[in-house]
Amino acid sequence: MASTAPEFIPETTQDDPVQPSSLDIQGRMHQISPVFTEAELRRLQRYGKVCHYAGGASLFEAGSSSFGMLVILSGQVAVTRHEGLGRTSLMREIGPGHFIAEVAQLSGRPALVNGHAVGDVDVLVISSESLRALIVAEAEMGERIVRALILRRVALIEINSGGPVLVGPRGNGNLFQLQSFLSSNGHPHTVLDPATDAAAAALAERYRPAPQEWPLVVCPDGKVMKNPGNAELGRCLGMLPDLSGDKIFDVLVVGAGPAGLATAVYAASEGLSVLALEQRAYGGQAGASARIENYLGFPTGISGRALAGRAYVQAQKFGVEIATPASAANLLCDSWPLRVKLCDGTQVRARTVVLSCGARYRRPSLANLKTYEGRGVYYWASPIEAKLCKQEEIILVGGGNSAGQAAVFLSGHAARVHMVIRGEGLAASMSSYLIERIAATPNITLHTHTEIIALEGDEDGLTGARWRNNHTGEECDCAVRRVFLFVGADPNTDWLHDCAVAVDEQGFIRTGFDVTRAECRAHGHAIYPPDLPDRAALETSVPGVFAIGDVRAGSTKRVAAAVGEGAAVVSQIHGFLARLPAGSA
Repeated sequence: MASTAPEFIPETTQDDPVQPSSLDIQGRMHQISPVFTEAELRRLQRYGKVCHYAGGASLFEAGSSSFGMLVILSGQVAVTRHEGLGRTSLMREIGPGHFIAEVAQLSGRPALVNGHAVGDVDVLVISSESLRALIVAEAEMGERIVRALILRRVALIEINSGGPVLVGPRGNGNLFQLQSFLSSNGHPHTVLDPATDAAAAALAERYRPAPQEWPLVVCPDGKVMKNPGNAELGRCLGMLPDLSGDKIFDVLVVGAGPAGLATAVYAASEGLSVLALEQRAYGGQAGASARIENYLGFPTGISGRALAGRAYVQAQKFGVEIATPASAANLLCDSWPLRVKLCDGTQVRARTVVLSCGARYRRPSLANLKTYEGRGVYYWASPIEAKLCKQEEIILVGGGNSAGQAAVFLSGHAARVHMVIRGEGLAASMSSYLIERIAATPNITLHTHTEIIALEGDEDGLTGARWRNNHTGEECDCAVRRVFLFVGADPNTDWLHDCAVAVDEQGFIRTGFDVTRAECRAHGHAIYPPDLPDRAALETSVPGVFAIGDVRAGSTKRVAAAVGEGAAVVSQIHGFLARLPAGSA
């Protein structure tokens, strides 16, 4: 399994960098497993309650028990891993002064491992809500706790421990899709091939999946599913909570890319209740960037997933509820409060809605494209895809910054990267530093005035592609098994029609003066009429609905700009809420 571990290490001190290699677990054990002093233990008791467990008692169970943090006051607790495959192994025993928790506990998600008392044990039980309060109030201890939580998640990913077990044959497209979903969300998991692993073979023999039922997925609580969808897997892991309650959120953020995460962090840190909905993985399209080198404050660059991973933890620290994968189907604004209807029929309510839903990957008009998606055709360049194309020739289509970053990243793994663009060069759509790097990379070949016109494959996946030079008309067959498509995106706004949010000719959402100007034109006004309502700069044509990031008309398509808009919209939300009549929902 390709590890995403280094993406989550917090860069808080000079000796704590984001490293390109695997985590040195033993060398960082003092950070992974800090020990509280007697004085700190006394301070911690303000945030929880002391509970006693007899020897052999279960303190928590993988997949079912939710808690914030358990601090051992006396005795020993054994932490074990249960794979749901009839195998349980001891991970470690934890004694007084240590605590049990990892990133999932910030938001009250189920535990990934099991724990039971070794002899009599006294523990301080701190709820998720109290844990978040502790982290904010106790700055020094909070920093140590958050670093430990993140590094523990990293360690679980590094050693393939905790989380679900995916069982499927090598090269299976459905297996790849689920593995990509989990990796993109920084969730530990294990992948086993029944052809080489005896336990996986026994499970396959027991459940006898049909070809379309691969892979088998064993949840942490032992439940076995056949080829689940992302939503079903998300519920199994607690990533997709039950949203059917009556709670009304102050802010509902649709899309957890850089813009949406920025809104979530700033709004929650200022006391607003926030729910963020993400249809696939936090970080959005920025999460596919192998290295962002022009983001302020990171002179050596940072990967999109590293940046998003830190923002994701920040959001949980301040109490943001994040649901993944949760796809919005309709925005309903015919009554108060505003409502968003999800694809499963669930409706969530909020006083304000922030649309940071970004864009959908654009798909070229190729007859059998969908057949090979995940089986040789990819819209993402993560370590998982990089491992698949090791020492192979690959094709990468696109001439924007994301395409350039992906080409440079993949060139470190593939034998050759054929970069295919329809234009005459990269200067019109790519930053100069990337153009220079591509030119200096010997195994990247740029093909201008060229486009892919056909894909070929067999039951195992893609086997080749044909491209055509549109100047000469010459066609060429290339025997490749991997094609990466970075051909832009279309605004994800077609689900807004029920609310009549104003969009421009390309489907991007109008905000602020852009809305007012369009309304003036519609009413035949040459100047701003006094009877039109005041509208905040990032507010849409619908009061209380805001738009930020790539989905907003006229936005600068850069990560830094998206983060800036995500922060700026919070003050406008405060202004809107302050103007609501007394007694409003």
